[in-house]
Amino acid sequence: MSETITAPRKVLQGATGDWEVVVGLEVHAQVSSNAKLFSGASAEYGAGPNENVSLVDAAMPGMLPVINRYCVEQAIKTGLGLNAKINTWSRFDRKNYFYPDLPQGYQISQYKDPIVGEGEIEVELDDGEVITVGIERLHLEQDAGKSIHDLAPKESYVDLNRSGVALMEIVSKPHMRSAEEGSAYFSKLRTIVRYLGTCDGNMEQGSMRADVNVSVCRAGGYDKFLETGDFKHLGTRTETKNVNSIRYVRQVIDYEARRQIEVLEAGGRIDQETRLFNVATGETRIMRTKEDAHDYRYFPDPDLLPLEFSQDWVEEIRATLPELPDEKKRRFVEEYGLPLYDSTILAMDREKADFFEAVAKGRDGKMAANWVMGDFFGALNKMDRDISDSPVSADQLGGLLDLIADKTISGKIAKQVFEIMLEEGGDPAEIVEARGLKQVTDTGAIEKVVDDIIAANPDQVAQLKEKPKTMGWFVGQVMKATGGKANPQAVNDILKAKLGVE
Repeated sequence: MSETITAPRKVLQGATGDWEVVVGLEVHAQVSSNAKLFSGASAEYGAGPNENVSLVDAAMPGMLPVINRYCVEQAIKTGLGLNAKINTWSRFDRKNYFYPDLPQGYQISQYKDPIVGEGEIEVELDDGEVITVGIERLHLEQDAGKSIHDLAPKESYVDLNRSGVALMEIVSKPHMRSAEEGSAYFSKLRTIVRYLGTCDGNMEQGSMRADVNVSVCRAGGYDKFLETGDFKHLGTRTETKNVNSIRYVRQVIDYEARRQIEVLEAGGRIDQETRLFNVATGETRIMRTKEDAHDYRYFPDPDLLPLEFSQDWVEEIRATLPELPDEKKRRFVEEYGLPLYDSTILAMDREKADFFEAVAKGRDGKMAANWVMGDFFGALNKMDRDISDSPVSADQLGGLLDLIADKTISGKIAKQVFEIMLEEGGDPAEIVEARGLKQVTDTGAIEKVVDDIIAANPDQVAQLKEKPKTMGWFVGQVMKATGGKANPQAVNDILKAKLGVE
């Protein structure tokens, strides 16, 4: 695959000149799987301490890992969704380091021969600009356990429930040039894996998190990197670990870029180091000096054969891919006539997109989008509910739109009916019938109301020629007199005829 090149996008002004920011992300996405990567233990979140731990996860002597085929399939599916090369031969390695929550004393990962190679995705920015970000690789690895330090003043506890859980590490190329681009990339990646069903993207549970790599260089340095391929032109990078929020990714990049510029302009140097993000202060702090690959003493895992599969299996998996967000966004524009902004918002989340399509099926697409994005999403936000927990189904909302379309009710009454549906549930047509909310379309009845209002307000009639906006006052009076049930179009037509307004 050819090298993806992005032009410099943002220059930061320092006291001694202009600087460019270079960003790359290493995203750890937990594979959606019932079992762990090398054991049959449950990967479910929320179990009690050390409840989901097999002898393999605890590194008991003589216990051997066995690869989970489904996790491999999920990694391939993700690679296909990233437009990446699938390597039908890959290998697992041991990455050696020592933590209390890593019982083996090493992590089983993939180093030189990952399951997925180079790919790329398109990322849309806030102003509508689309950039292409290259994917360096995706590899499978097992997660470590969790050390807990706040249960006792002088002791730490270890929970191995996460030990052995399957992770996909998705490594980007250094193609992002600002905090906005980095956070937009992370958001897009989350959308893709959730569409694919390969990761739930629940960042608050730790199932998706990013290691954020940031460096700064003098303006023009990135061009030199593209010309030579030498990373020295990009400056020394720092890596901020385990950032589990799109907003925090943006904050980390902003803070690190400014911090590094200040250090360099003061005559200091940037050390290659691993840092942590303090969400309370919005600052990063040093955790440890950054290791290089040789520090981990990688070598092929002797307990696992190389991972080899056929291209036919890859094609079988490709055939199961769902429609991805970029494809869906384009289809919404073409099929439903939506503006690009609306289609982007609706395609951003698979559950939202499916709900919209259920509402829009056989109806006016723009009207459906307006109701879903406006009244419906607004109500869910106010109630702090998800679509899966919505008191109004797609069928019910679609039925409400049908009542507007056939002029049974007006748009104003529809909002009143929608509120009743939110609070009490029920079929919209039955609510309209039971509460007498049908729109008045009898022109004779509307005409009588109009005549009465004109007769009672001669001064307003006289002002009409000088103040055409007075027409709105007459419309409001008719709607008030009919309890908002008069057909607005009929009201306007009759008023114009009676008052001689074109």
